[in-house]
Formats: sequence, C-alpha cells, structure tokens
Amino acid sequence: MLKQYETVFIATPVLSDAQMKEAVAKYTKLIADNGGEVVYEENWGLKQLAYEIDHKTSGFYYLIEFKADPQFIAKLELQYHRDERIIRYLTVALDKNAAAYAEKRRANKQAKAAAAAPVAE
Repeated sequence: MLKQYETVFIATPVLSDAQMKEAVAKYTKLIADNGGEVVYEENWGLKQLAYEIDHKTSGFYYLIEFKADPQFIAKLELQYHRDERIIRYLTVALDKNAAAYAEKRRANKQAKAAAAAPVAE
C-alpha cells in the first residue's frame, strides 16, 4: 500500500544550477527506483534561512510530493543525511485531507500560471 508523502529539503547555497538539478534528479530517481511515484515537484529557489545552519544564511529549497511504501522513508532520509549538499530536510505523510489540499493548491497554481501566460494570436 503506497502512502502519499511530501518532502522538502534545503540544499547548500553554493551549488550551481546543474548541481542542484543533479541533486533533485538523484532523489526523484531514488523514489522511482524503490517503487514510488513522484506526483509533483516544485523548486522554491534560493531563500534566506531563519537562522544560520553550518555557517550558511541561505539555501535552495525544493519540494517533492510522492507516493511510496512507508518503509522507504527511512532509506530516503538516510540518503539526505549522507548527502553533504543537503543541510536540512523534512518528510511528512499526508492524510486524505492534506492530500486533497495539496491537489487543490497545485490546481490553483496551474490555473494562475495559465492565466498569466501570454495569449498567442
């Protein structure tokens, strides 16, 4: 039985765009290789941290929403812990209400993006 999860990680701010994409690809591939399914990804970009972590005051935030076996979460978080590019992470299980809210949030974000897109004439 696959459960729905949401994970956010903060990567060190010294990464280039290519290195950040490589880190994201590593974790999405890890999810897929272990029988999971990535539902949604969102790059929140470089943000200021609320407090200093490892002498860093900013970091790249990235959200991945996915479905996976509950035993997989320990493996995912172990990989986060071992990766020197990741300075913080949080993975939460979504109940049916949180999953419905996440879906509604995605739909609203897509609708706003479609409305903001220039109309081809």
